[in-house]
Amino acid sequence: MEQAPMVLIGMFDSPFVRRVAVSLVLLGLPFEHRNWSVGRDFERIREFNPLGRVPTLVLPDGEVLLESAAILDFLDEQVGASRALLPAAGAGVGAGTARRDALRLMAIACGAAEKGVLQIYERVFRPEEKRHEPWVARCSGQMHGALAELERAAALRATSSPAGWLVGAAMTQADVTVACVVTFLREALGVDLQGEIYPTLTGHNRRCEALAAFQTIRADFSPP
Repeated sequence: MEQAPMVLIGMFDSPFVRRVAVSLVLLGLPFEHRNWSVGRDFERIREFNPLGRVPTLVLPDGEVLLESAAILDFLDEQVGASRALLPAAGAGVGAGTARRDALRLMAIACGAAEKGVLQIYERVFRPEEKRHEPWVARCSGQMHGALAELERAAALRATSSPAGWLVGAAMTQADVTVACVVTFLREALGVDLQGEIYPTLTGHNRRCEALAAFQTIRADFSPP
């Protein structure tokens, strides 16, 4: 009897949902998608995730995985170290720091996305007269600080590696996560990524977004 596919809950305009979905496609793991919003479908999501958050991944046996980092770790485990998108520590010549480098870039990118989400929530959920502009400015500053560090790392890699990926000679989860976050911030907040402020990061984003997995997994941003 054929096993039912995994079910991914969440909208693709979320960088956290999207990085899971793109990873599923890149790894060749079949899944069904539930295009549910944390706004209008909150109670439906809570039937699987008590936090009402996305992404949520429902396994064929009914087990539910929460949070994109834990889900991505599970996906890598399913395909094995040789195909995993997050490098294994010490895998290959000169790759001793590859895992730490990838995790660092992923953490910075996710932090930028979280600060972007906070700015959106301030605008969408808080009445205009109660918005605290110094808080929004602080979040924006943190977001741009993270993007500047990603630009620095991408530019450094561009000069040292002909492959052009952020870590190692092949695409890793660092590339997937950074690309999903950059696209989200550009589309949701109008962050200037035309090549003037973050030129290397912009080029990396365009390269990733041109790939079939990214083209398949995308959606225009829709406020919660």
